[in-house]
Amino acid sequence: MRESRVLKKLRAGETVSCFKLNLPGGEIAEIAAMSGFDCLWLDREHVVQDWADIKAQNWAAKSHDVDIMVRVSRGSYSDYIKPLELDATGILVPHIMNLEDAKRVVYFTRFHPIGRRSIDGGNADGAYSAMDFCEYLKKANEQRFIALQIEDPEPLDDLEAIASLEGYDMLFFGPGDFSQGIGAPGQWEHPLLMETRKRVAEVARKYGKFAATTGNLDNAGKLIDMGYQFISIGADVIGLNTYCQELIRGFIKLNRL
Repeated sequence: MRESRVLKKLRAGETVSCFKLNLPGGEIAEIAAMSGFDCLWLDREHVVQDWADIKAQNWAAKSHDVDIMVRVSRGSYSDYIKPLELDATGILVPHIMNLEDAKRVVYFTRFHPIGRRSIDGGNADGAYSAMDFCEYLKKANEQRFIALQIEDPEPLDDLEAIASLEGYDMLFFGPGDFSQGIGAPGQWEHPLLMETRKRVAEVARKYGKFAATTGNLDNAGKLIDMGYQFISIGADVIGLNTYCQELIRGFIKLNRL
């Protein structure tokens, strides 16, 4: 089983870069992977990517030793484990609402002795049954990461208990939905949002978890100082929009000369 680049860097105390893909197809994943990001974030919560797209993007990323994190849809347990069966390096589970919710995720996504993830072993993550059975379970627990997304005010009362829970790796603060949840959509400097973002990082580190969030080049330094080690710093659609707008502004300016 391929070693996780993300976990290797995080466990060594380094900071991980991530890039979000909203567009389907292996080509966009390969371009991003060739750029040198540590991890590519694919989305099954909001984006209508089919499993063929996830496969292609995963193969493209792995060819450049880049990890794939799939944000799963909140459905049955099989929605959580399918990306792992395809050999995605990690999953991000959105909208963790309380301690019991977090416990269920761990139970469904980790093998014995941590949880009771359903076992196949005949897919990509188990080398299509070529791996030793017990080694497969052990390596999957060690080299595949589970991230729990805190993006609502509801789980804050359980935050310390969630952070202390064994069996997952990362607490991921999502500012977008959190701003909406506190009645201040898009107010990124709102005191409660800023306080919670800082608190998530502190609590994660207190209980031996890695802190993750979204950011940009303007605030990444502050996030790192805050204790975040995993930062998603851009997205394909943002880059394409920016480039297209820059081109058309330049073209219009030329025509006015």
